[in-house]
Amino acid sequence: MVMVNRKRLFGTSGIRGIPGKDLTLDVITELSQAIGTFFKEGPALVGYDGRDSSPAISKAVTAGLMSVGLDVGESELLPTPALQFYVRKMEYKVGVMITASHNPSRYNGVKVSGADGIDVTRDEEKIIEDIFYKKKFNLADWKSVGTSVKETQAVSFYIDGIISVINKDKIQEKNFQVIVDPGNGAQCISAPYLLEKLKCRPISLNAEVDGTFPGRGAEPTPEVLNSLSETVKNNGADMGVAYDGDGDRSLFCDEKGVVHYGDRSAALLVEYILSENPGATIVTTVSASKAIDDIVKEHKAKIYKTKVGSVDVSNAMIEHDALFGLEENGGCFYAPHIPVRDGAMSTALILEALAKSKSSLSEMLSSLPKYFQKKSKFVCVKELMPQLMENIEGQINADVERIDGLKIWEDNNSWILLRPSGTEPVIRVFAESNQESKLEKMIDEYSNLVKDVLNRYNN
Repeated sequence: MVMVNRKRLFGTSGIRGIPGKDLTLDVITELSQAIGTFFKEGPALVGYDGRDSSPAISKAVTAGLMSVGLDVGESELLPTPALQFYVRKMEYKVGVMITASHNPSRYNGVKVSGADGIDVTRDEEKIIEDIFYKKKFNLADWKSVGTSVKETQAVSFYIDGIISVINKDKIQEKNFQVIVDPGNGAQCISAPYLLEKLKCRPISLNAEVDGTFPGRGAEPTPEVLNSLSETVKNNGADMGVAYDGDGDRSLFCDEKGVVHYGDRSAALLVEYILSENPGATIVTTVSASKAIDDIVKEHKAKIYKTKVGSVDVSNAMIEHDALFGLEENGGCFYAPHIPVRDGAMSTALILEALAKSKSSLSEMLSSLPKYFQKKSKFVCVKELMPQLMENIEGQINADVERIDGLKIWEDNNSWILLRPSGTEPVIRVFAESNQESKLEKMIDEYSNLVKDVLNRYNN
């Protein structure tokens, strides 16, 4: 993110950069003044994840908001969905979360939500950016500067809010053993306590907040969750769950120790929710598994597809009055709680589905439509991405969807998605097929294509 030129500040999910480089305290303060100027009135709630830079950035955000006349509640350390829920619950006008979600520890960022707790829309992002670049801040005189107070109840309200929309009695009857891995992130202070309130028997891994994410990094992927898998198997646990840095995403491990991709567990929840709520509407992204489509079709329900990004899913859920939303990365959105990505809410729903079933988690997952998946990424300078994608598209001879990036359909059950990341200088590759051999062939073919084009630009 370069601040000299007029470039987009907001990416797929908020603003992200490296503190002291792109995100200086001056930039953060002015960005906060732009946010406060856009909203015109508070109060605003400010919170942060466990990254080392987060407390200092939150002070700059608080100062910026107060300087344009907004009163501020400082909720300090908490998961992103906890802040969003508390904004809505306590009728705050603005929510500002300091987080870089799953990004490496050297990054940080800012997420902005309105009074409904949902991220600002893409159009609202552009207005905030315009205020920032033109420095049209509505600075208050000294007598009108905002005040600040500490908020200490957000996490407990969040946990109780989740419990209020699930069948807690059914879960409590089962006395599940759950291995929980918050990854040294913000869910350390909430997920284990949610499980205890549900009378589960949690065993925690990487359960101390540490902004360097020493346990296994901020992003939970099957490749880094070996300890979770082994602990589940060694303890005969019913399941395991791992969260990302700010706690809005979750990956699940079945009782056999198999860690599943995010949209596999999301597919299970779609099956469960549509069974319990016939005809409900589902929202997902263009990168989600075709298993979701198959399940929705079988239940004769409706599904809407969006670009990749939690803000797009949340707003589409509101537009279409959807009950449930999902992303392939392990993000699930449950409207009765709040239609935002929430790892702990997903955990509670999985436990509810498991409690009502006579099957184990592995058995429930194995009953879903079977697809093979693979993901990869290629480093690419952001400025080159538009030309690169155009060049790649010119070499494709197949059916292509352009909702977000290039989704290439090899046949009705096999596709590959190439899209520039909105958070990192990489091109992400998602591929899926009901035939493993077909999957490998697609990955090889299109990876070679991306490499060839990148080499031409690099040379």
